[in-house]
Amino acid sequence: MNGQHTPRSLIVTYYGAYGRGSADRPAGPVPIAALIRLLGAVGVDPPSVRSAVSRLKRRNLLIADRTAAGAAGYSLSDDARQLLDDGDLRIYPRPAGETARGGWLLAVFSVPEQERHKRHLLRSRLSRLGFGTAAPGVWIAPDHLYEETRHTLERLGLSSYVDLFRGDHAGFTPTAEAVRRWWDLPELAALHRAFLTAHEPVLTHWTGRVEPGPEAAYRDYLLALDSWRHLPYADPGLPPALLPGDWPGARAAEVFAALHDRLRDTGAAHAEAALKN
Repeated sequence: MNGQHTPRSLIVTYYGAYGRGSADRPAGPVPIAALIRLLGAVGVDPPSVRSAVSRLKRRNLLIADRTAAGAAGYSLSDDARQLLDDGDLRIYPRPAGETARGGWLLAVFSVPEQERHKRHLLRSRLSRLGFGTAAPGVWIAPDHLYEETRHTLERLGLSSYVDLFRGDHAGFTPTAEAVRRWWDLPELAALHRAFLTAHEPVLTHWTGRVEPGPEAAYRDYLLALDSWRHLPYADPGLPPALLPGDWPGARAAEVFAALHDRLRDTGAAHAEAALKN
């Protein structure tokens, strides 16, 4: 199993893809036996599933619950649902032009020395949201991350330490040059190429073939989604005009979108069957 595909990450990916229902009809608790079957399809053994569930419970992302039949199961917490809803805006293709409006979001923070653990948490969380570092205590991201940033800082109780600003880059360094200082573009490009190396052959395999079976579709889609969902956080959707001409991010996004269209709905049949067994 790829090192990135940890049991905990795969469980979150499963809930995001298949385990939460819709906004007006949330899914019920997922029995632990079903989670073991669902994660077994991508190579995770039962003890690892149970251990990962325990860690997700401690982080208040999963809540112990009972199904209608009385079986032990796990539901998403409200915080987890918000995280997944915010993640949808990153992970799945946006309408044309939604991220092209330009503008930047600045997060400026100051944390008292006696609360320096919160300074570390702030830096860690802003980095995980895709912010680059403009200066000490000044972090920058594309403007379309505003709502998610607000949700995250409020949820973590960090909003009182941060001021957010929205605006344009007015100089003096050309913006394309400044972006190379704010983000490690070679590292981001390497992440996109690693995704393509792992998952473009999967798309080639299924392109033009008969419809994949539900379990194969579920397996290949869950692994692709688990790899992909981290990329839009490392690379927060920087404007194409500011990126190198050979930037692999656009191709990586195309491959994921094609795998989503080809495999997601077919894989849902396997996810539903696992809940009924």
